[in-house]
Amino acid sequence: MEMRSFVQAAQDANSLCRVKPLWPMAHYLKATALSKAGRNDEALQEFFLCAALKPDWTKVKLEAQKVLSEVFSSVFEREDLPTALHPPQGGLATHLIKPPILLSSLRPGSSSQDSEFSVTKSTPVDDSSSRLCPLPPGKSDPAVGEGSSKSLAGILATLPAPPGGLKRKLGADGSSAACTPPSKVLRPGEASCSQTAAVCEGRRVPAQLLDSGDMECSLCMRLFYEPVATPCGHTFCLKCLERCLDHNPNCPLCKENLSEYLATRGYNKTLLMEEVLQRYLGDELAERKKIHEEEMKELSNLNQEVPIFICTMAFPTIPCPLHVFEPRYRLMIRRSMETGTKQFGMCIADELKGFADYGCMLQVRDVKFFPDGRSVVDTIGVSRFKVLSHGQRDGYHTAKIEYLEDKKVEGEELAELLKLHDAVYDQANGWFTSLKDNMKSQILSHFGHLPSRDPDPQASPSGPAWCWWLLAVMPLDNRAQLTILAMASLKERLVAIRRVLIFVTRKRLR
Repeated sequence: MEMRSFVQAAQDANSLCRVKPLWPMAHYLKATALSKAGRNDEALQEFFLCAALKPDWTKVKLEAQKVLSEVFSSVFEREDLPTALHPPQGGLATHLIKPPILLSSLRPGSSSQDSEFSVTKSTPVDDSSSRLCPLPPGKSDPAVGEGSSKSLAGILATLPAPPGGLKRKLGADGSSAACTPPSKVLRPGEASCSQTAAVCEGRRVPAQLLDSGDMECSLCMRLFYEPVATPCGHTFCLKCLERCLDHNPNCPLCKENLSEYLATRGYNKTLLMEEVLQRYLGDELAERKKIHEEEMKELSNLNQEVPIFICTMAFPTIPCPLHVFEPRYRLMIRRSMETGTKQFGMCIADELKGFADYGCMLQVRDVKFFPDGRSVVDTIGVSRFKVLSHGQRDGYHTAKIEYLEDKKVEGEELAELLKLHDAVYDQANGWFTSLKDNMKSQILSHFGHLPSRDPDPQASPSGPAWCWWLLAVMPLDNRAQLTILAMASLKERLVAIRRVLIFVTRKRLR
């Protein structure tokens, strides 16, 4: 096939099928070669056989759809019936499945109930308006006569159009013309056949035929916003589909496995659906967009409703890498990125309240996704906060907070603070230097080197960075770390750190 010798490739693949008749790949290779050689009828049979041997092979079904489309498109272009599509012997075909229904039956997760339509010997009907009127299944067109042509185009012209499908009519010269379908199936008395014909000819859809309910997402039950289509052919809002894939990598409707779709994260918006919404449901779409923007504005308020990640202690200026796998936290991280804040709170767990009253805001620096939807989030501490009230949203915790800042001092208190600051820093540096080499290498690999002495300890609202580095690496219980994190006085924090340094130094010497 690489040398474009498709006839020889088909012969080789045929030999392979004889050796391994139950190997799906052999039939797939044969079907591909036949398709490249222009033998679509034989290729379609091999694709069907391949799909029967391996029903969950989505790629084969998609290839079969393409070949089937080519077969039927050639039928519509020609008036004579191709040899491969001749009806069974004994007269004209008694059961004919319409092309759109055949195509839908090949899609993964489609219904197995194929509609059949009984037809008799027929001729193309001259009255175009009568041909546009849907006939109930099993009924034949009264204008159909006995001495008719046996062309497929003539047969298809007498069949009722499937819901939402395209109905073709024949002109005086025998050519076919596409008719724009109405947005929903007509009920009795809603519109006459002549009205429908006028709609098709003018390419306009009357307002009474439009229903916004036909354009609703089956997950949120609202009008589509940023619609995306899955490989199995179903359409959802982008945000709705992402939330469903957080919990289960299957299509919410047909349960088709979407692991490959999730791995590539190729959520491309369906442009045709967006164009239909903008053209025919502009007001409803504008209202839907307004609601979405209000929701995003609410989520981006980092005082009233801050998302809380309950995991471990975090400190300002200290990196905090996270492995995110729970569905609620997948949603939380995604929302923090979509709103542009790229921030969320980190707290430790509390048995009574759910999470502690103090925590640290984290800034997302990078997110790496795995094929199964998990992610590794690289964050760094930004600022401390106090929880004023606890809450929940869509499964994850939220909080109303106020940010903490160290109280600044002046005069003699400042001189005393600077002296204490230098003394504790020297003590911390001596403790770290005295550690064993293996312990120092582990600390350096996770947290880096001890930050340098800060000439102005009050420059940052959270105090000098080396204090938080030391607090993160010292062997302290989370509750003890939380107590120091909550201190709004740098002097108190330095005194507490000095006491801990004295304790761990004495313990190590023993």
